[in-house]
Amino acid sequence: MPQLPEQTAAERVRSVLAQAVSLSLTTDGQDYDLIGMHSVGRKGQITLHPQADSPLTAQIEAAERGSVAALLEFTDIAPTPLRDRVRTRVTISGWLAPAEQGASGTLRLDLARVTLRTATGAQEEVGLDEFALAVPDPLAVEEAAMLTHLADAHEDMVADLIVLSGSRLPHGVLRALPLAVDRHAITLRCEYREGHCDLRLLFPTTARDAVEAGEQVRRLLTMPRCAHHDQHSPADH
Repeated sequence: MPQLPEQTAAERVRSVLAQAVSLSLTTDGQDYDLIGMHSVGRKGQITLHPQADSPLTAQIEAAERGSVAALLEFTDIAPTPLRDRVRTRVTISGWLAPAEQGASGTLRLDLARVTLRTATGAQEEVGLDEFALAVPDPLAVEEAAMLTHLADAHEDMVADLIVLSGSRLPHGVLRALPLAVDRHAITLRCEYREGHCDLRLLFPTTARDAVEAGEQVRRLLTMPRCAHHDQHSPADH
């Protein structure tokens, strides 16, 4: 069976970082929850922007070697009200140091390791070169708005998309909601009394932005049943 197109692990990590507004940071003996205090550069460089008088800034300034070992965790949560909303977790380790020698405030992270863990428990380490060269999916930043709009305003469209699976899904679906969308496909979560199945519907052509993704969804609904590809994951079912 040919491999269906999907994001690489490095692209998924970069997409999670592009969407994230918060992160959890662990340093030597300290834990921090940072909201709206980080930025990600074009090649994935992570910069933290704590307040000048924050405990984190004080910890870095007091470090004997001018840097501290750090572990950053990003949790990718589905924007729709699913039972299990965690889609992936990204863990990045390295060393935090002032972004400019002798300066306080802005901190840079010198990367050591990047790991992606999926909702199924699968874990993959991403090479640092792959991470730097990868780019976020073009729909990453707008994904949450797209999925919530589809769930809130187009329940009929979601139901019609489920019909495209034919007899491939187990019977007894209690609820179906959008789970994810990227340039290649839209994924729906079908919930049962116990467990769920994820249905991934491949777009006829790759979407370059949110407008094209909407067009691809509509094309899926008008194509002959045999003209589309789908794959489903019977997670916990």
